[in-house]
Amino acid sequence: MATTLAKAADGTETATHAARIEHVSKSFAGPAGQQLVLDDITLDVAPGEFVTLLGASGCGKSTLLNLVAGLDRPSAGEISTDGRPALMFQEHALFPWLTAGKNIELALKLRGVPKAERRDRAEQLLELVRLNGAHGKRVHELSGGMRQRVALARALAQESRLLLMDEPFAALDAITRDVLHDELTRIWRETQVSVLFVTHNVREAVRLAQRVVLLSSRPGRIAREWTVGIPHPRRIEDTAVAELSVEITEELRGEIRRHGQH
Repeated sequence: MATTLAKAADGTETATHAARIEHVSKSFAGPAGQQLVLDDITLDVAPGEFVTLLGASGCGKSTLLNLVAGLDRPSAGEISTDGRPALMFQEHALFPWLTAGKNIELALKLRGVPKAERRDRAEQLLELVRLNGAHGKRVHELSGGMRQRVALARALAQESRLLLMDEPFAALDAITRDVLHDELTRIWRETQVSVLFVTHNVREAVRLAQRVVLLSSRPGRIAREWTVGIPHPRRIEDTAVAELSVEITEELRGEIRRHGQH
């Protein structure tokens, strides 16, 4: 997964994109033969950009995220990223026999961080996600929101330039999800990491993203994109968020209707 570099005036090289998806299609074998899930997807994520992928269930959002993560290969097309992405799932996927801090330290160990530095770095990451003092807590002692914070800290421990998030807040209650929206926005702005975030929640997409990309129903194609110019901080109930959400929802419903007619 090579990436394209641009040379600045001072001679330093910087990535021109965090992720580049070029004419990507993906098919899976099914009872009726090959089934096309994604069809000719072309999408760039700029360095430091927050992009949400939105669409109906089964449209291929998670499949596309897995392709960008390198967990699967496209049937056609090319994908390049600025280094290896970090991936965060809907389920926290923490190891229950490890403490919160040790889960993060394991990610640091796999990155080659010396043992003497891991504890301090894990503490810093827990502080970043506002879980000070949670290093020694077991997974079963943490609430759902706290577990997702640890999972986010573990993803950030990889120091990737691209964070892939597959509906990470979908299983949380509305209040916890609202708080974590604020936290994710803060962390994204502080770290300047690029984010590609999958959701089927339109208001979540609008609240978080700089750009919303709508996928059509299967096969997934890019149906439309919106640039979200609403200033931060945003609230889920803000008038501007609600108005854009209504517009996007109408487009989404149209895609679902078109799919249902076939």
